[in-house]
Amino acid sequence: MMSDQEIERDIDQVGAIELRGIEPVADGERHGTPFELFWIWFAANIGILGIIYGGILTASGLNLVQSVLVALVAPAVSFALVGVLSVAGKRGGAPMLTLSRAAFGTRGNIGPTLISWISLVGWETVTVITAAYALLGLFTLAGLPTNPFWTLVSLLIIALLVVAIGLLGHATLVWIQRAATWIFGALTLLVVLFLVSRTDWPTVLAAPPGPWDSGILATFSIVMAGTGISWVNTGADYARYFPRRSRETHIVWWTVLGSTLPLFLLILTGALLSSSVKNLASSPNPVQAIGSTLPTWMAVPYLLVTIGGLIVEADLSIYSSGLNLLTLGLKVQRYKTVLLDGVLMIAGAAYVLLVAQNFLSPFESFLQLLADCLTAWSAVFLIDMLRRRDYDARSLIETGSKSLYYYRGGVHWAGVGAWLLGILISLGFTS
Repeated sequence: MMSDQEIERDIDQVGAIELRGIEPVADGERHGTPFELFWIWFAANIGILGIIYGGILTASGLNLVQSVLVALVAPAVSFALVGVLSVAGKRGGAPMLTLSRAAFGTRGNIGPTLISWISLVGWETVTVITAAYALLGLFTLAGLPTNPFWTLVSLLIIALLVVAIGLLGHATLVWIQRAATWIFGALTLLVVLFLVSRTDWPTVLAAPPGPWDSGILATFSIVMAGTGISWVNTGADYARYFPRRSRETHIVWWTVLGSTLPLFLLILTGALLSSSVKNLASSPNPVQAIGSTLPTWMAVPYLLVTIGGLIVEADLSIYSSGLNLLTLGLKVQRYKTVLLDGVLMIAGAAYVLLVAQNFLSPFESFLQLLADCLTAWSAVFLIDMLRRRDYDARSLIETGSKSLYYYRGGVHWAGVGAWLLGILISLGFTS
């Protein structure tokens, strides 16, 4: 945790290490506009992996019209929730899981925060593994061998880039996401246009409509869970610096627009691509499955898009996971939590890449189960947020009995009970 002197010296600027931890941002130190969220969420969703969701739509029997519907509505609805929860960041000036203390109590919030941290570290590890495979593919095109040494080199390059961005913090992260939107957004458009040109249009247009229950509703849930729902525990982290005068509707709007534009394009591309790339959704390595259909001259921009998109997705995860550690009570500076998470990320990724490649699939299934816990958490947090207009800054940081959010023994039993009930209900619908 920062001292008062460190907070006074903290300047949220590009290229400088952000010193602020989970302490609420004072009114005089707030800056930025909600439009920043457009860059943050656009960049986080330009990864080629969005195409996989399109493959799932086709594999579930949806036709073109149904795929368009799901590709547009599911990301928009799920990121609308992210946008609404981000408003709490503007109101309280603190990270998402720190604000969560108001709903669950200073001690009752430990459970949700721990699950959030595990989820973020887990997904950033999966993302880095996928990016390392893509970089290894780029090395192979350059004539380098595919062996454990170059696999480890690929991992370290990707991981160090992710850690470096997370280490510098908020201002640098916003700048990186803006630059990535332009650079990788343009490359993504180039790749997408090429992929769409290979569409088997007679097959696509002749496809009959799929069922509502096992088709539209099921895939709608899958896409929501894999897009916005997976980010609900991070939204306020990127809105906490906004001035109080910032319009809350703009926070929601730019979050939805920035995320839905790339996701709609990529998901629809995946649905069309499935006509020429068979078993896209079930492929153990979908990045390679798509890349294998491309000519050599297109493989390079494709792999660059994949790598860049995954890096600017993982940098958000490692930044937020570090804030989660501070909320759990780790008494170190913010950047040190990023280093700790980076070590865990590299160790986990190296284990999967070099020792137990078959571990990745069951690990992803475990992380998807954690999404049920986060969905239930977001519902409780949202209800609490709608009941209050502001947060007490001192009580968010004070974890003892002096905090307004200490409740009974540090636990707000109504919130914790509702959360546990929500988890049980969610698990009941999980197959």
